[in-house]
Amino acid sequence: MGACLAHVGEQVTMVVRPGAVEKFPAALRLESPLLGNFSAAVRKSAQVPSCDVLWLAVKATQLEDALQTVPDPNAAKAVVPLLNGIDHVARLRGLFGRERVIPATIAGEMERVTPGHYVHPSPFAMLNVAGSGRDLLADVLAKLETLGFSCRFVDDETTLMWNKLVFLGPFALATSAYDAPIGEVLANGTWHQKLETCIREFCSVALAEGAQVNPDKVVAAFSMVPKDMRSSMQKDVDRGNLPELEAIAGPVLRGGARHGISVAATGELAAAVEHRTQVSSQHR
Repeated sequence: MGACLAHVGEQVTMVVRPGAVEKFPAALRLESPLLGNFSAAVRKSAQVPSCDVLWLAVKATQLEDALQTVPDPNAAKAVVPLLNGIDHVARLRGLFGRERVIPATIAGEMERVTPGHYVHPSPFAMLNVAGSGRDLLADVLAKLETLGFSCRFVDDETTLMWNKLVFLGPFALATSAYDAPIGEVLANGTWHQKLETCIREFCSVALAEGAQVNPDKVVAAFSMVPKDMRSSMQKDVDRGNLPELEAIAGPVLRGGARHGISVAATGELAAAVEHRTQVSSQHR
């Protein structure tokens, strides 16, 4: 996001972990078959400066550490979180205030190669933003669309957040549990069935929470995903990093218990991911 925003003319300051500011590059490099290959100059800081928009693009497991770089919750006029999951929105509104937090979701395979160097291999980049951010962010999203982003505003925040999770959650859990790209998961009859059951469990909880989702459309969407695509959760497990299990599976496991909905497949996949995480960590 930093590279793309800077490339389209926005003034960007990257907030970097304390102690890493000096070595962080003064320009970000992006490689993407969709968005292009380019470098973009940015500023850098160890603390969130006064700004119009604070884009939060950390993993859910890194959120609390990232919030330590916010000396003044009033420094940002608006906060746009791009984290996976649901629960972070309430956490951020408790800190920054309800009106200033504009929920958003982003979809696409992105990966950091080295500090300041990023790759985006997937043929899509979708940015969906709550309708409350329309006045502030319309011009920015229009600029991002010139790069190749697909952007839209969604007035129903519950639907906005769950629409991503009902796809991302089963995708992340299945690819991580089976340690395989999505194409291999779909090609294996047993794995495919478990994935579809998980999708329908996610959708059942989403519907119970008030989101507008269509389980059949979500199932069908998996046939259009690049077959070699892997999830960031899968990569985290492979590297021995802490996966975003709580953020991604937690809302469904807790929601299933709250609404009396069976989420057995989700629980099985989450347990398999947890087991792989423990094994991977022991080998490092």
